[in-house]
Amino acid sequence: MLPGAVVGWDLSAALALGLALGVPPLAAGELLPIIEAVMVAKLNEQMEHSDGGKTG
Repeated sequence: MLPGAVVGWDLSAALALGLALGVPPLAAGELLPIIEAVMVAKLNEQMEHSDGGKTG
């Protein structure tokens, strides 16, 4: 965990949610890491812009 940054998702929870929604576990296992990487990058980018570029 880093203050002011997103480093990842709880993939166990994401897999469980996918299973509950009927998403095949193989598909979720293949797609979630890719989706997570993009979302983490975009969330951190958005937080950086909303913070005025401040760090720490």
